[in-house]
Amino acid sequence: MDMHDGQAAARGDADTETDLQARVAWFYYVSNLTQQEIADRLGLTRARVNRLLAAGHQSGLLQITINSAISSCVELERGLVAHYGLEDAVVVPTPDTEALVRDAIGVGAGTWLAKALRDGDTIAMGWGRTLRSVIRSFPKKRLSSAAVVSLQGGLSHCSSINTFELVWQLAEKIGADRYFFAAPIYASSEGARDTILEQDAIRETYEKAVAADLALVTVGDMDESLVVSYGLAEPGQADALKAAGAVGDMLGHFLDAGGALVDHPMNRRTVAISLSDLRRIRRLVLVSGGVRKLAITRAALRGGYVKVLVTDEDSAGRLLAD
Repeated sequence: MDMHDGQAAARGDADTETDLQARVAWFYYVSNLTQQEIADRLGLTRARVNRLLAAGHQSGLLQITINSAISSCVELERGLVAHYGLEDAVVVPTPDTEALVRDAIGVGAGTWLAKALRDGDTIAMGWGRTLRSVIRSFPKKRLSSAAVVSLQGGLSHCSSINTFELVWQLAEKIGADRYFFAAPIYASSEGARDTILEQDAIRETYEKAVAADLALVTVGDMDESLVVSYGLAEPGQADALKAAGAVGDMLGHFLDAGGALVDHPMNRRTVAISLSDLRRIRRLVLVSGGVRKLAITRAALRGGYVKVLVTDEDSAGRLLAD
């Protein structure tokens, strides 16, 4: 077999796997067969059927749209709008497993975003696992004269959930231009940060972000976020930030419980749109849920940055208990 034959075979295997995922999904969601019935019909094990369904969700092949308003969630949405002065809120049922919260709010945010975007829109984006879930659930929607722009620098690790990858993926789905923060999330010093932000290419991206019609962001907690895990290179920085009052970060900026920047050198090295400029964006959509992110989600709301919140039912109830 020559190289071309090998490539063709690899594509054929991928196509076969995708077809099988689609077939299994059709039997499960449309024909209402059980996983065991599907396994018997296709000559598979039940475990294989379960993995195919999971793979379909992960790849974006399966996109779930819920057309029925859930009364308890709608009540919480109204409460969040009134309590925090929001433009809109989306609350999805909390899954039984904490690990599934990210995917659940990703579906809610993807559905909201598909309805909100219009031709000519500029969408500014942060990065992280939660926003990857949003993009996976977002259906292809071709827009004319649209643009997707980064809000912050990136990491040398985590390429599949980095700012560059996520901007590219969303832009591919809507047929948009791309603008990147071609810089690290943290500079080596405050002076180096200022020099980076003064570069013409970075200034163009920065100004494009400030003028965006919509910003899509998430937040990170102080224990397991990507910024804490991969962005803080020096030992003890996370503990020092906690001691300074940090409850988490938004776009690499560490906030206290009231939503203000904490006094720490890391906040003077962040290569990202400033929080004051973030407030200038017409509509900031925060996608965040789960117990671990409760404190930083509350901080972002208290800081007055958020216009639209997408979260889960349990988190919404806790946020309204303030």
